[in-house]
Amino acid sequence: MTTQNPADITAEIDINGIQRLIPHRYPFLLVDRLVDIVKGERAVGIKNVTINEPFFEGHFPARPIMPGVLIVESMAQTAGCLVLHTLGTDADNKLVYFMTIDDARFRRPVTPGDQMRILVEQQRSRGNVFKFKGRATVDDALCAEATFSAMIVEQE
Repeated sequence: MTTQNPADITAEIDINGIQRLIPHRYPFLLVDRLVDIVKGERAVGIKNVTINEPFFEGHFPARPIMPGVLIVESMAQTAGCLVLHTLGTDADNKLVYFMTIDDARFRRPVTPGDQMRILVEQQRSRGNVFKFKGRATVDDALCAEATFSAMIVEQE
């Protein structure tokens, strides 16, 4: 059994903290808050899904559902925040780029009014490449899951 260093545990990062970590902005910022963060291990992202999201206008007007690729993107943004938060000041002028998406599965639709919880767990890291397992749930029901990797690069 491993014991966590209390300095590695963060209760929450709000939207302002997220915007300091990653460059995404409306309409492509797909995580509103991070909770239950353990540096280098895991984090939970929260996405409050509203009818005002621009993608609902065309996906689909009669029955709006959040596109699966955007659910996976919300996982990637949560993972990017975890990596950059873990690096602390070493993350200055760094970006996180998606590299691969594997084993993506979509189990139930995400619709306006849902609060999506995005659990990302770091599986491994080698140099500047990180691999994650992500799961998105609404009301404890699994909506989507995927394994993906990302690379940290210097911002130009």
